[in-house]
Amino acid sequence: MNKSRQIDLTRWLATASLTGLIALGLAWEWWLAPIRPGGSLLALKVLPLVLPLAGVLKNRMYTYRWLSLLVWLYFTEGVVRAWSDAAPSNYLAMLEVLLCLLLFTACALHVRVRLKTPAAV
Repeated sequence: MNKSRQIDLTRWLATASLTGLIALGLAWEWWLAPIRPGGSLLALKVLPLVLPLAGVLKNRMYTYRWLSLLVWLYFTEGVVRAWSDAAPSNYLAMLEVLLCLLLFTACALHVRVRLKTPAAV
């Protein structure tokens, strides 16, 4: 697979998993399994994920780097809630963990491929 195709694939995977995390966070805390009936302000936890969305869409290398660190906060939340919450919240937390792992992998591979391709940086 050529470098341009790898960059496009990792960019698509990062965008999809990031928007998936945002959508999951909002749906989880408003409709699917909110802490309080009617939703909670815990849905605001997705705001830090909205910030890097523009940088990922614009293909900014710096955004991929710091997003690969930010995602570990959401991974930690997902792991804790997967083992401490009851169903259906624990299943949503497992989905959050999966999306975090996909996002981290996409960011790491994206940075790696772009650093090996000077024209793409």
